[in-house]
Amino acid sequence: QVQLVESGGGLVQAGGSLSLSCAASGVIFNINSMGWYRQAPGKQRELVATITNGGSTNYVESVEGRFTISRDDAKHTVSLQMNSLKPADTAVYYCNVRAVQVSGVREFWGHGTPVTVSS
Repeated sequence: QVQLVESGGGLVQAGGSLSLSCAASGVIFNINSMGWYRQAPGKQRELVATITNGGSTNYVESVEGRFTISRDDAKHTVSLQMNSLKPADTAVYYCNVRAVQVSGVREFWGHGTPVTVSS
């Protein structure tokens, strides 16, 4: 059974950096995209960044220029480098993998890793 495990979250001062990683415990076939979502207290979960099978990236406007998403196919991981962190970035960050199965699109989710940015 495929599982996604996030790591790298923690407490950081505003202006600092953190690197999040997501590792898949098993092989996921026919991956279309991988991404990171986040959910702040009292807020809806939002997409932060995605990277497609072809390597194209997409970011929510609020993190553009500060965050970088990358993947390592050999290690079955997707990472999120977060620089110049702001208190508004405080949230639980979730790893997401989207795969195209014969029955349709299948999504896999991690359990989340909390990120807290202090003033």
